[in-house]
Amino acid sequence: MRRLPLVVMAIVLLSGVAASTSAADTTTTTSATTTTTTTTMVPHRRVAALTGLPDPTAVTKRRSTLTIKMDNTPQAHPQYGVNKADVVYEEIVEGGITRLAAIFNSNLPTIVGPVRSVRRTDREIVFPIGGIFAFSGGAQYAISSIETAPVTLIDQSNAGAAMFRDFSRPPPHNLFANAELLMKEGGKVHSPPPLFTYASRKVPAVGAPVGSFTVNFLSGFATSFQWDGKTRTWLRSIFGAPDVTATGVRVAPTNVIVMSVNYFGGVGVEGSYAQMVGSGPVEVFTDGRLQKGTWFRRNIHLTTAYRSASGKVIALRPGQTWVELLATGETVSVYARP
Repeated sequence: MRRLPLVVMAIVLLSGVAASTSAADTTTTTSATTTTTTTTMVPHRRVAALTGLPDPTAVTKRRSTLTIKMDNTPQAHPQYGVNKADVVYEEIVEGGITRLAAIFNSNLPTIVGPVRSVRRTDREIVFPIGGIFAFSGGAQYAISSIETAPVTLIDQSNAGAAMFRDFSRPPPHNLFANAELLMKEGGKVHSPPPLFTYASRKVPAVGAPVGSFTVNFLSGFATSFQWDGKTRTWLRSIFGAPDVTATGVRVAPTNVIVMSVNYFGGVGVEGSYAQMVGSGPVEVFTDGRLQKGTWFRRNIHLTTAYRSASGKVIALRPGQTWVELLATGETVSVYARP
């Protein structure tokens, strides 16, 4: 693990970031094409660990994970690159607002952001996956916390051309990252472990049918998801409007997991963090249905397990997953499918 140097306000200038949206669509991605075989042997099915989607060339196993801390305020929208993340965690920070920890492995967008500062919860998120953690800086207590995680730390003071400012946006909501370049700065590869269990399309859907639901984060940061049967995804909305990226793509994860967690130190209090070791209630939305159960994590080195009320492992459909770290006592409003 490379230690983080003192955070300074070194800014790498890159002009014309917002002048062309085509650059934002340039990604390094895995192929979804499968290979047929003429033998009677069943070929080994290569899949990406963080999405369960086909990865015939095993490119995801030759990369580390790259976690980029993202702004989620109204001033940060529309965002770049979040639709290309394998997994996104939404966490509560001071004042009750939310921030995102977007984890990339399958795709490496050339523009991601806006990039913002580290928080204490981020250590709990990245500890079992390692890799690279990219952020804009942070309070010393938060930096000291993330320094204990098995990750390579990159911020605007040591990112070089991998981070840049878009001066068409107001600071501090205008720092962006190039995921391709950040991945090259990661050092030794630490391929990620699976974070979830996946079910094939042949397995029948489980749970109560759901048309839409709202994760009731306080302070005006409630986020809603509506089931789209055509794409088999959850269409995300925030601040009372559809969540659409700067390149015009609707944010629409395949799965949404709502974990009820205790925020040690108080919800929205500076320095508090989500306690992600232990257990608590969970609501898993996948395939247009809801399964309720329990999340469990024995220690910070291990990934989280999700089980139904009957004790069975809750399986997701392959694709992008959002994990909502909802505070204990906050609610989810669920609306049945007509």
